[in-house]
Amino acid sequence: MGSKKDKKRVVAYLHSHWDREWYREFEVFRLRLLRVFDNVLDLLERGEIPSFYFDGQVCALLDYLELRPEKEQLVRELVIDKKLFIGPFYTLVDEFLTDGICFRKNLEIGLNIARNFGCEDFIGYFADTFGHSKNIPEILKEFDIDKAIVWRGVPDALPADFIFCGVPTVNLVRGYFMDIFSSGKTMDEKAQFLKKNLDLIAGKSGDTLLLPIGADHLGIPRDIAYQIEEINTYLDDYYIVLSSPFDYFEDAKFKVKYNDELRDNSKTFILPGCYSARTKLKQLNTECSYKLDLANKLQYNFGGNYDSAIEYAYELLLKNQAHDSICGCSTDEVHQENIVRYNKIKQIANTIIEEIRFNQEENIVASFKYQDEYKILETYQTTTPEEGQIIDKKQDFPNSILYDTYKIPVTEDYTTIYTVLREFRSDRKPSDLEVYDNCLKNSNIRLEVVNGQIDLYEGKNVHRNFIEFVRYKDEGDTYNYAPNCFDKGEIAQIRSAKIVMNGPLRCAIKIDTSFFGVTVFLNKKSNLINFKINWSNLLTNKLWQVRFNLQKPIKETWSEDLNEIIKRKFNPEYNIRQNLPTEKGHEAKTNTAPMQRFVWANGFGVITKGLCEYEVYQNTLSVTLLRSTGIISNPQNPARTTPAGPPIKVSGAQQIGENSAEFAIGFFDKGDWALEVEEIYPQTIVL
Repeated sequence: MGSKKDKKRVVAYLHSHWDREWYREFEVFRLRLLRVFDNVLDLLERGEIPSFYFDGQVCALLDYLELRPEKEQLVRELVIDKKLFIGPFYTLVDEFLTDGICFRKNLEIGLNIARNFGCEDFIGYFADTFGHSKNIPEILKEFDIDKAIVWRGVPDALPADFIFCGVPTVNLVRGYFMDIFSSGKTMDEKAQFLKKNLDLIAGKSGDTLLLPIGADHLGIPRDIAYQIEEINTYLDDYYIVLSSPFDYFEDAKFKVKYNDELRDNSKTFILPGCYSARTKLKQLNTECSYKLDLANKLQYNFGGNYDSAIEYAYELLLKNQAHDSICGCSTDEVHQENIVRYNKIKQIANTIIEEIRFNQEENIVASFKYQDEYKILETYQTTTPEEGQIIDKKQDFPNSILYDTYKIPVTEDYTTIYTVLREFRSDRKPSDLEVYDNCLKNSNIRLEVVNGQIDLYEGKNVHRNFIEFVRYKDEGDTYNYAPNCFDKGEIAQIRSAKIVMNGPLRCAIKIDTSFFGVTVFLNKKSNLINFKINWSNLLTNKLWQVRFNLQKPIKETWSEDLNEIIKRKFNPEYNIRQNLPTEKGHEAKTNTAPMQRFVWANGFGVITKGLCEYEVYQNTLSVTLLRSTGIISNPQNPARTTPAGPPIKVSGAQQIGENSAEFAIGFFDKGDWALEVEEIYPQTIVL
């Protein structure tokens, strides 16, 4: 046995990765949290462990204190004494399914709470998120956070310590699953296990190693300090010291720079099926994120005492954006609660928007990020409009009564509310729209249904059979799509088309296919064609996509990530069906990638409402409309040869019943994406 000075120093930190909800529901996990964290506080108070790192988020701490309020003073003392580290995030959100506005709000709320408890030291902690966005480090720097810890998605060529887009970052080479101390193995067996893993970590590290001790929802053994002392007598090359990850950053040397996203799955699972599992959650998340931001901007521009309501709604939203929740890989009961939260957020955001509208003395046009000289807006009124185009009507109470605190609605007030299109900054020129049973067009773009296919015309360019609807078998789970190697897929047959709307500002045709009906809209002077699909899904274990057949192979895409656009490179000839893993512990590389609202390739762009996954193959760009699966983690998943979670059946993930999808397409420069997004996500509202 060598002396300490002859051994590599291993900085070990105690933690417990805390999913608020996952394969058990929130309240079930919270009761477990009481037992786990009671023990942690007791160990800290008695001085039996030096510190505890509480997973980089404050929400779990607040969940605990809600049922253990008598522990708050102790928590504050431990935080101030740098024995308990909390924050900087409110929750550990998924990085690719969260927009930049919500991510910043997550840090703002989390840091305010952590600092209120007395915490001064922060790490951008991403121990279990499924890959890492290249835009994250820049946001960390905005909040004066100068260090990060990551796992999953790091290329094998990188060392454990590297500079990730400008931020010194540590990769947890062996993950955070160091729960060997909780096992019933002998000290010799534990030492052999640790030596094997420390050797692997050492191969990527300098003279000091970082070792996380803990795992999902795992308590700390009361004799952990004794165990480590004993284990050290077995180790020839290493000496483990219980400390904190901040200690490690003082010794680490950060030299290698890496300036791209971290989505390499050659060594760690990035579980890309989460981008398309439970599509309804993604759609609700997108709607809530947009509306809550709009409500906040309206308050800022026109006043209103809504700060606390908006903060409360953001906290609900961030709880839903935690990486197992928004990813759709939890139990049905968990996701039912997610939907309840989303509905609450919509109620709050919609009410704030309508109350601000009501409280204006005159009609005002509020414009945010306005970039176009021409716009068609939807407005609502209770009388038949003298100008504009009616596109819908419903029975409801008028806002002038609903939001007046000196009035209450009565039966006689229940009336017809019209949804009316109006021109904003109109050039007063005649409409350029034309619509026929099989065709709709304006001066910029044209769609035609002919000979059982959908053709698109832009300028002098003709794109034959440009749009197809396809579906494939899915033998995977909520974490990974898995194809059947012998499945060639199905292509929807075009049966008919007919006019369903014919007006000066918007026209539409309905295309009937063997899968579902597709309503296609076109606005006056627009560069975009809009699609809306509503259908009742009766099929299980299927992947549904809309496929766009471009003229050249796709070698790179540009897509939205945290309200920025990023470039990704692809091998257009790569086919997952020919590259399914055979060895244990591997995950198939895919040509799918996440997006938020936008993806662009070869001059063509797709803008979606909550469709978060696209795929590249040869000259086709496909966007996932729906993915049906019935299990959290399939032990026989051919695309991932090791389980990623428990094999719990989740019938809700099949999404049987009513489903919908909305997207818009057009040909434009990638730099104009923000302008085009405004057409499908108008940030302009008539008050």
